[in-house]
Amino acid sequence: MATRRGGVGRAWALLGLLATPWGAFAEDPAAAPAPEASSQEQDLAKQVQNPVAALISVPLQDNLDLGVKPKDRVRNTLNIQPVVPLPLTHRFNLINRVILPIVAQPGLSEDSTGTFGLGDTSATFFVVPSKPGAVIWGVGPAFLLPTATDDALGTGKWSVGPSAVVLVQPSPWSIGVLANNVFSVFGDDDRATVNQLLLQYFVSYNLPKGWYVTSAPILTANWEGPKGERWTIPFGLGAGKVFSIHKQALNGSVSAYYNAVRPDLPGAADWQLRFQLAFLFPLGKKH
Repeated sequence: MATRRGGVGRAWALLGLLATPWGAFAEDPAAAPAPEASSQEQDLAKQVQNPVAALISVPLQDNLDLGVKPKDRVRNTLNIQPVVPLPLTHRFNLINRVILPIVAQPGLSEDSTGTFGLGDTSATFFVVPSKPGAVIWGVGPAFLLPTATDDALGTGKWSVGPSAVVLVQPSPWSIGVLANNVFSVFGDDDRATVNQLLLQYFVSYNLPKGWYVTSAPILTANWEGPKGERWTIPFGLGAGKVFSIHKQALNGSVSAYYNAVRPDLPGAADWQLRFQLAFLFPLGKKH
C-alpha cells in the first residue's frame, strides 16, 4: 500500500506490464469460478488491503507523475516493494516492508536534462499482534537509506523515525491510516536536513469476485521546506481485482490522484497515475 515524495523524486514506467485481466468471466457456467475460488479472492482482497497482514506479497507499483514543475514534465517511478511477515514471538509478528524505487527524473531546472537510476530505499518494520482483534495495529521504526545513484534521486542522508498503522475491516470495508516521520541522523554534510512526514489513509469497499474500489492517497510534508510550501495533499480514487493465473494469486489496481495542495517548487506534480500488480503468496494457517 506506500510511495513517497521529496528527495527521491518519482518513477520509471511499468506501462504495459500491468495488462491486468479486468474482463468478466464468460457467460458459460462452466467458465465461471467455483464458489470456493470466489470466496478465496474476497478473503485475499481484504488481506491485501491490510498493510500488516500475514501475507507475503511482492507489489510492482508504477507511479506516473504528470505536470512536474517547472515545465509540465513527466516523472516515472517503479517501486519494487516486497512485504514479508515473520514470527517474532508466540504473540507478535514482524512485518518487513521495503520500497526500492527505480526513477526516471526529468530535469528540474532550465539547463538540466534529467537522470535515471535507483532512488533512496525505504524500510519499515512493524511489530503486530499475531492474533489481531477488531482493531488491527502495528508500530515500529522506519528507515530511509541513501542508496540513490544520483544526487537528484535521493537525499544523501541516513534517516530514521517512528512508524505506525491502524485499521478496521468491518465487512465489506477496509479503513485505516499509515504514517511515519523520518529525520536525518548523519550523511553528506552538504545536503539538506531531512524531516519528512508520510501519511496514507486508505478506504476500500469490497465487491463480489475479488473486485474492490479504493482510495489510498499519500500525503507528504517536508518540514524543512519553505513555510507554506511543505505539504502535498492528493485526492482520488481507483479500482482493483484479486485474481489468479495458473494458480498464482495476483492483485491488480489502477488509481488516479490530483494534488489539490502542492508546493510551488521544482519537482512538484499536478497529477499522479498509479498502476500496481502484486504477486501474492498466502501463508498456510498454523495449528
